[in-house]
Amino acid sequence: MRTAILIPARYASARYPGKPLARLRQGDGTTKTLIRMTWEAAMQVPGDHAVHVCTDDDRIREEAEGFGASVLMTSSEARNGTERCAEALAQIEADLVVNLQGDAPLTPPWFLTALIERMEADPQAQVATPVLRCDRKTYDMFVEDRKAGRVGGTTAVFDANGHGLYFSKEVIPYVTPGKLPSPVPVFHHVGVYAYRPEALAAYMGWPEGALERHEGLEQLRFLENGATVACVEVDAKGRLFWELNNPEDIPRIEAVLGGA
Repeated sequence: MRTAILIPARYASARYPGKPLARLRQGDGTTKTLIRMTWEAAMQVPGDHAVHVCTDDDRIREEAEGFGASVLMTSSEARNGTERCAEALAQIEADLVVNLQGDAPLTPPWFLTALIERMEADPQAQVATPVLRCDRKTYDMFVEDRKAGRVGGTTAVFDANGHGLYFSKEVIPYVTPGKLPSPVPVFHHVGVYAYRPEALAAYMGWPEGALERHEGLEQLRFLENGATVACVEVDAKGRLFWELNNPEDIPRIEAVLGGA
């Protein structure tokens, strides 16, 4: 199965303009851009996978080409990473597309491997995405962001078969304050997707739905149109996982990198 790992990246983010070019301090005191760190994470995935940065911005293209990445230029009309991946797919040949969002440099390679293996084992699956059970620290970070009025990570709920029921920027399911059970019943949605080409083609034919528009979550378009999104539970193996959604997330990620 020919697998392409695509890294959609745009400069004009409403919450954090220029985010792919934000520099994060590493453990050795040097800095790297967010897009470079994400590309390096993709390059660590075992297997013979093509890796491409997908963007509509020359500043991101220049940065990516500068550290040796392959770049696919896409239009400025793409409203989210899934649409950008669908555009990029027209320029390459692949039986499976993995969308590694450009703001997730802490994504372990085994998260992507789990998605690829799920899609290879289940020919009926059209879309798959990882979910990670929150520990107490991550749950507290979610709650802290919501109390501060920040839109942070995304949570997911799914049925007994692992099929997504809903994704939200709110913390779901609701937990009574002061009564957080163990294990924590909240799952952090990891912004990585695996799609078959026909799923991307169908996505492009559907209009943006109300839930997608309100939440700002691209995967809800699949649910709003009755498509099944397989949620694959992954294990962080003791590592803290967090995306760079806001400038306030930089110290959190740098602390994990040892550069704080």
